[in-house]
Amino acid sequence: MSRIVYVNGAYLPEEEAKISVFDRGFLFADGVYEVSSVLRRKLIDNSGHLARLHRSLNELDMAAPASDAEIAAIQNALIEKNNVEEGLVYLQVTRGAADRDFAYPEGARPSLVMFTQQKNVVDSPNARTGIAIISVDDIRWRRRDIKSVGLLAPCMAKMQAKSAGADDAWLVEDGYVTEGSSNNAFIVNAEGALVTRQLGNEILAGITRKAVLKLAREQQMKIEQRPFSIEEACNASEAFITSATTFVMPVISIDGTPVADGKPGRLTRRLRELYIQTALESVGER
Repeated sequence: MSRIVYVNGAYLPEEEAKISVFDRGFLFADGVYEVSSVLRRKLIDNSGHLARLHRSLNELDMAAPASDAEIAAIQNALIEKNNVEEGLVYLQVTRGAADRDFAYPEGARPSLVMFTQQKNVVDSPNARTGIAIISVDDIRWRRRDIKSVGLLAPCMAKMQAKSAGADDAWLVEDGYVTEGSSNNAFIVNAEGALVTRQLGNEILAGITRKAVLKLAREQQMKIEQRPFSIEEACNASEAFITSATTFVMPVISIDGTPVADGKPGRLTRRLRELYIQTALESVGER
């Protein structure tokens, strides 16, 4: 049975969903997106994702297609229609359809598309074993703080990792890690401090990143928000990534070099446990 998706006011079987060939998301990657995780049929940290959506829209001078309440209602309707117990809801807004022109069109109506995916996010096998990453050059544009649908460079990075027998890639610019291909990067240094790059145009302000830093502060962990190199990461006592659909995911090797003993670290495991506990409490379960 096919999924029900949402396209510009209509709930449709995925086979019947259509977008104009003149949609600027298709022609120019002129659009933004958000991914909210689903646990026990409830959205996690969705208000943060919607707030970041507005920031991305504002940075691109793009109109919102609907109110937050309307968007949330559609998200929840899709969860119910597709019986999503655990997984994600993908949301994409583009500037809309207009004759092809690099200049923004006047009066174009924003396009809103949403769909769900079933995914095991809590008991992921990778969370138990950890993932291997490689480092690649960061060739993306200079406004990574905008969650743009222009994702070809991250796709290329993930394929480089796959070809190298790894799971993912960390992107490196001017000798320092910016972030992962679709996640934020963290290490725990030899002194036990949690290190992650500071916010700026160079990285996306991850919603899960923010939640994990809050949990770390509550646990009185030392936090350093600054750039770090691949060399420092290889010499770290732990490493991990954060994202909406991986939560806190251990990194056990970088460019073929094991991180510490090559197993998920204690602090990483603890932060994952705390994040999942907090998420389950937010949906009324423990």
